Amino acid sequence: MIAPDLTDAWSLGPLRVRNRVLLAPLAGIGNWFVRLQALRHGAGMAVSEMVSSHAIYHRNARTCNEMLRIHPREQTLGPVSIQLFGQDPLVMRSAAASVAEAGADAIDLNMGCPVPKVCKTGAGASLLSDPDLAVALARAAIEGSGLPVTVKLRSGLRAGDTTSGYELAHRLAQAGVAAIAFHPRSAAIHHKGTPDYDLAARLASSLPVPVILSGGLRDAEHVQRVFNETGVTAVMLARGSLGNPWLFERLLAGRLSDPSPEEVLAELDWVMDQAALHLGPERAARYLRKFYPWYLVHLGLTRETLHELQDSLHHVETLAGARQLLDPERLLAPLAA
Repeated sequence: MIAPDLTDAWSLGPLRVRNRVLLAPLAGIGNWFVRLQALRHGAGMAVSEMVSSHAIYHRNARTCNEMLRIHPREQTLGPVSIQLFGQDPLVMRSAAASVAEAGADAIDLNMGCPVPKVCKTGAGASLLSDPDLAVALARAAIEGSGLPVTVKLRSGLRAGDTTSGYELAHRLAQAGVAAIAFHPRSAAIHHKGTPDYDLAARLASSLPVPVILSGGLRDAEHVQRVFNETGVTAVMLARGSLGNPWLFERLLAGRLSDPSPEEVLAELDWVMDQAALHLGPERAARYLRKFYPWYLVHLGLTRETLHELQDSLHHVETLAGARQLLDPERLLAPLAA
């Protein structure tokens, strides 16, 4: 049997996904234009930032108008999945129906978030300690939406716990979920330490549904090696793709070179345009402050220049002011000298 390649298509329930490199859900980041960016650069599928099922259920305007927004071009490039979190099956059923009405192709349930303010509500990674509720939530999302439902899981709640996530994954598969997105680190250590890829391999070999691997996947060589060694169906890029959508091209299109400074600034300019469309210029100017550093590190600037530019962009009040600071002719002239 020939081992699959990252460029091979695969099936997520009734959906055809064009390749095996996906954009992971990124809390506070994965809105429609971030997902569209990943799809433009080759991602086979993109998952949204986590969205509160309660906020959807209570028709919170910002949640419904912004976080459930799906760009038409997203759906032409690949399936779009909206990630939900919550702890009430009745609310989850209703929210899942709203997500389907908004045009999503799939739903992902967050049962892996380690952030205390999420866990203390009984959602996120805390569901690892309540597998019956976790299964009830998955069934509610499936029944409410009629869409393929995946679940994002951690390996466990505490360091050294390698059984709770593994066991819950099997129960969720029996309950009808279409795939498990697995981050083989415990919730207690967040993003520290080395993911337990051996555990991911055991899960992939034992589960009757696809396993999508997340965690620690930051460079192309590492991603390819882990994919080959674990036998998972697909991989999810998270922090490794921030400011570096070209990582999708390295994995899927054979790109060998780093982006040029001109490419980086052009991509950042595109991001700024989309943020203004999404949030309006004033909110976008504040929102983008966390985006700039991800791109600036790829410009080849001196440490002093990089620090000064980052500081200026952190305090700039308008997009026009940010564009002046990022003007290619001014910024890149010293590099060409």
